[in-house]
Amino acid sequence: MPRFRLRLFLTLLLLLPPIAVAAPMNELHMLVFHSDTCPHCEAQKPFIKALDESHEALSTHFFEVRQSDYNRKLFRAVASAHGTGADSVPAVFVGGRAWLGDSRLIRHQITSHVEHCLARGDCPDSRDTRQRFDQKATAQETAPISLPLVGTIDLMVQPLTISTALIAFIDGFNPCSLWVLTILLALVIHSGSRKRILAVGLTFLAVTAAIYGLFIIGVFGALSLLLTSDWVYWVVATLALVFAGVNIKDYFWFQRGISFTIDEKHKPGIYRRFRGLIRDGRSTPALIAATAVMASGIAFIELPCTAGFPVIWGGIVATHDIDWLFFSFLLGLYLLIYLLIELAIFVTALTTLRVDRFEERHGRILKLVGGIIMLALSGVLILAPDLMHDVRGAIGVFLGAFAAAAVMLFMHRYLLPKLGVHIGDEW
Repeated sequence: MPRFRLRLFLTLLLLLPPIAVAAPMNELHMLVFHSDTCPHCEAQKPFIKALDESHEALSTHFFEVRQSDYNRKLFRAVASAHGTGADSVPAVFVGGRAWLGDSRLIRHQITSHVEHCLARGDCPDSRDTRQRFDQKATAQETAPISLPLVGTIDLMVQPLTISTALIAFIDGFNPCSLWVLTILLALVIHSGSRKRILAVGLTFLAVTAAIYGLFIIGVFGALSLLLTSDWVYWVVATLALVFAGVNIKDYFWFQRGISFTIDEKHKPGIYRRFRGLIRDGRSTPALIAATAVMASGIAFIELPCTAGFPVIWGGIVATHDIDWLFFSFLLGLYLLIYLLIELAIFVTALTTLRVDRFEERHGRILKLVGGIIMLALSGVLILAPDLMHDVRGAIGVFLGAFAAAAVMLFMHRYLLPKLGVHIGDEW
């Protein structure tokens, strides 16, 4: 009997219909690139979110490209991997396919492809491109480089910090500010009082640096209001071309035509104010107050001469996704490095009670170097803006510009005259 029951149980078990066992669902990742100023992106979002909610195995990742430098770079990498351009948003990448724009047909195609990939499980994962991008970026950031006479540079340092330091250092050799400072110190030194030199020099540098910092903040704020990063690059590149052309022109034809220098009509007033500072009987607080007022006026007169590099730097920073804390750090670094040259001149004057006169030939050479660097930066911002997001690229741009300026200076001052060729004014 027990054996009969066992046979009956096994027979009934075999006759039962098979129990369906759910196959594991395939995980699918969808990358969506959008802009917070794009109306088509906003119109597409409800569809994307509804599609994501209706498919449990679908994971959707949104990337805003206007305010994030990382997202813009990732957009270009993902688009390139899918054989398309990163020219417009919204852009959807899923299962190895790409859709740019939004329409009823595009939404139907995305839905059909998602359902096909989830059912078949044989579609490539668009997330792989992001993972390769992150691995490549990490490798580039962590790999140290070695430079002659400099040593090893750790690329974990923010490329934006390196660019800030380089631009500020070049900006520190501004011919207008150096001329004003040397003239001021030369007149104050005649008093023979280091106390007076200290009060006048520190006050002058502090006030002009503060006004310069406010100007840079204003430039950065204005450029940050532009809707897209591409426009930032084009606006900054155009302004850089203008400043570069005028500065290079001033090397050959100084103060002829348009010139970003201190106008000759302002110089008598500057001399008069400087002489007023060394009057006898002025107390130290009164001397500091008079210097601050004078420095404020001169700082505004200098702005056309000093505006070139702050505009370029502000434009580069505006294309990065940074917070105000990091911006404050960069601004402080910029002003500190910018002041290094003037501080060196000031300390030398304070200790030796003498200062060398800043001559026109010095200003011409500095304008040539600054103009060539501005020209290089304008070209980079138009043709290859990503170079300024990379440490090697930023350093390479400046070294190349220095080399070009040195070659041009050698040819103009030594080689061409030997060949009987003379270009520009004699000096």
